[in-house]
Amino acid sequence: VGVIVLRNEEVLLVQRGKSPNKGHWSIPGGKQRLGETIFQAARREIFEETGVKVDQLALIDVVDIIIPDGEGKIRYHYTVVDFQGQWLSGECRSGDDAHAVKWFKLNELGSLSLSEKAKGIILKAANRSDLI
Repeated sequence: VGVIVLRNEEVLLVQRGKSPNKGHWSIPGGKQRLGETIFQAARREIFEETGVKVDQLALIDVVDIIIPDGEGKIRYHYTVVDFQGQWLSGECRSGDDAHAVKWFKLNELGSLSLSEKAKGIILKAANRSDLI
């Protein structure tokens, strides 16, 4: 699961501390646990990675992320359910596998090491929120 958290004209991002995409900025999120609903997983993951609590989760997109190794073999394959969450409380602190956590202005996205898929999903959420 992934959670796009928008506050004013900013989006909350994490810098990955582990592979894949170590050192790159991304939408906060992680794996669903056995017996956990997708909504429970989204709320838990955003809190574990960022210290932020969210409410009013709304589905934004479902994407496949397929990452090959150097020989072209599939190394990672994730299907990610991305939600938009309303910031409820908490301030940024990195936890779990996040190296860093930061609020970024939407107009800063182009200068970040952030995948094009992630940028598109963030802008889709911002559009729904009338932020762009």
